Amino acid sequence: MDATIINAPSSTKNKKGERDPEMHSVAKGNQWFHCFAESFAYGMRCHIGVDAASGLVHSVVSTAANVHELNTAADRVHGEERVIYGDAGHIGIEKRDAFKDCEAEMRIAMKPGQRRVLQDIPEGRLLDLIETAKAHFRAKVEHPFRIIKCQFGFRKVYYRGIIKNDLKLKMLFALANLWIVRKRCPCIA
Repeated sequence: MDATIINAPSSTKNKKGERDPEMHSVAKGNQWFHCFAESFAYGMRCHIGVDAASGLVHSVVSTAANVHELNTAADRVHGEERVIYGDAGHIGIEKRDAFKDCEAEMRIAMKPGQRRVLQDIPEGRLLDLIETAKAHFRAKVEHPFRIIKCQFGFRKVYYRGIIKNDLKLKMLFALANLWIVRKRCPCIA
């Protein structure tokens, strides 16, 4: 599971003279995302669930940019997972009501600050190797984002409102799934 921020136009040059009320600004960590002339990002967040074996997207949830990843985590699982990988934004997922009875093993990344201060002793090196292994699995979730943003050029929303952009994102992720399997399936290539 992972999420990415997609910027929205911060311009007020429209009929109503206002920004899209469904989009919000967001800070990630201690840094506000920069958007052209603005000092913050203004837009939406796209949350996805990806199959660890195939790398294919199985769920897409779109929200305002200020909605935390944990709020949509239950919508991004299909219930048959054996292992759930997540970045440090998913710390505490097992405490959520939707995951109390979940039998899947949670492999959530350590916070970067905690990982940096691991001691150079056998236990610290082992924990670092475990975190590296988690990162290799979590990397699969980044590929669909790269396809959407780089191959298809969807770096900024085109429509007003979350619902219209959500529909476009779902279509783009379906196409991204085809892009991912294009070499595996001779009927597509």
